[in-house]
Amino acid sequence: MRARSSASKPSDTKLTGLFLDMLAAEQGAGPNTLDAYRRDLTDFSEFLGRVGHAFADAETQTLRDYLADLDARGFKSTSVARRLSAMRHLYRFLLNERIRTDDPAAILSGPKRGRGLPKVLSIADVDRMLRRAKELSEAEDASPSKRLRALRLYCLLEVLYATGLRVSELVALPRTAAKRDARMIVVRGKGNKERLVPLNEASRQAMADYLAATEAAKDNSKTDKKNSVAASKWLFPSFGESGHLTRQHFARDLKELAVASGLQARLVSPHVLRHAFASHLLHNGADLRIVQTLLGHTDISTTQIYTHVVEERLKSLVRDLHPLAEK
Repeated sequence: MRARSSASKPSDTKLTGLFLDMLAAEQGAGPNTLDAYRRDLTDFSEFLGRVGHAFADAETQTLRDYLADLDARGFKSTSVARRLSAMRHLYRFLLNERIRTDDPAAILSGPKRGRGLPKVLSIADVDRMLRRAKELSEAEDASPSKRLRALRLYCLLEVLYATGLRVSELVALPRTAAKRDARMIVVRGKGNKERLVPLNEASRQAMADYLAATEAAKDNSKTDKKNSVAASKWLFPSFGESGHLTRQHFARDLKELAVASGLQARLVSPHVLRHAFASHLLHNGADLRIVQTLLGHTDISTTQIYTHVVEERLKSLVRDLHPLAEK
């Protein structure tokens, strides 16, 4: 069946807006997810425009032509698969809303791709970064502002490695999360879902020290306390639009710390620290379901990317403990 006539078809821009509104309202999609969909669908729409089509009348072969165009432009298989996923979601939405009477993306197949293992830092690597961050936060010759930034970085690193939070969740922690007696914090993650995440003693102390330093900075400041970042509701405030530290700023600081710790900057990012949290837990015997809950994964299949760690641990157990294993 064909889509409705071209005379009544809405524009791609309008359909993209309606689709993104649905993702935000019904699936709780966050700003980053919405931006990614918008970029992918804008590129798709521009291709359709060049060949005389639009979302409302494109057929399966035209969609195949777009995937071939992505390949010709040198897109990686992972990027092509993401664009195909965006198209599938869009056309299911258009079908459900009766804007189309068919789904041209339903029979498309994407590029075959293996799921790569996440980059993981060793426990020794993380320890080196934590030690270096601690040293910088305790440097006696540092200016008050530089010491406060060092304390913030140390606090961010301790909390990230202790909890495995997504970087967006970490930088948006409220100031109340730093209560000295808090053994757990409530985290609002993807889809606006809340979960409880435990804190260890090191992360609680780092938060308390950093909070005390921000309070001291506020008391010593001559600026209006209402306008001071120290009076913010966020644990890691800034003067930016969001009111709190950005993901990009933290990532830059983390790479600088990696270099100062003798590690390669390209191997370190907030997400790599989240991987380290999960992998180190599993390596030490944690249950996969527990790790899934701590990471905030809705589907266990997302957490199963870490099973290579469990497999290696099982192999080592058999090798070291089995009575018939070679010694």
